[in-house]
Amino acid sequence: MVKAADWADPPAVKRMFGSADILRDGRAVFDSGRNKYRLVAWINDEYGVVAMRFIGTHRQYDSIDAQTV
Repeated sequence: MVKAADWADPPAVKRMFGSADILRDGRAVFDSGRNKYRLVAWINDEYGVVAMRFIGTHRQYDSIDAQTV
């Protein structure tokens, strides 16, 4: 799904993944497994690059700073 995506800006990510939380500097947090897991990604819409910065349980996510991980 992400490979075929053409996200021009953060609202485009939000339209595709309504539960995503958009952070500063191209970061986004995605919920998975009925909110049991979290994925933090850095999205560079200019170059079409998505880099996973963190993936773990909701409890593990609570112990990190999603903006700096």
